[in-house]
Amino acid sequence: MACMQFTNAVSFRPEQLSGAGTRDYQTLPRRKSVSVSFAGISAEMSPAQPGKPEIELEFIGPKPGNDGSYPVESAKAISGEKLLRDVMSDNKIELYATYGKLMNCGGGGSCGTCIVEIIDGKDLLNERTNTELKYLKKKPESWRLACQTIVGNKENSGKVVVQRIPQWKK
Repeated sequence: MACMQFTNAVSFRPEQLSGAGTRDYQTLPRRKSVSVSFAGISAEMSPAQPGKPEIELEFIGPKPGNDGSYPVESAKAISGEKLLRDVMSDNKIELYATYGKLMNCGGGGSCGTCIVEIIDGKDLLNERTNTELKYLKKKPESWRLACQTIVGNKENSGKVVVQRIPQWKK
């Protein structure tokens, strides 16, 4: 847990009249202290919340490694609480190709650069949104925009397998 203390110094000058009609100003400092405590828990360290279903996610890398196998990264999310883009960002999982890194819209659904392919677990995600229908109309049904995809529906649990940057696959 970290604690920070902020001090705000404020001075004010009340007007005082002296006997001859001249004005004397007096500076009276006022300090106001505020303490703020916070604890940070990353998504990787957060414990499972009892009674809330979880979705396990596996993210397959876009290119094979030297041994020919595709790298796989894992994450967990509470069902229905996060977008796929946020889960990936929280767990530092690469989402964008080079162009997307430079030109993405920050999750607003207006660029189409956060494309992923759902290999398994499509039934654990929300239906395609109108934004996805617009940007992905000529793409396979398994392709989704990570910024529009809600992981779970607050009641389901299971495993979703996601191919990152599917446009790089041969």
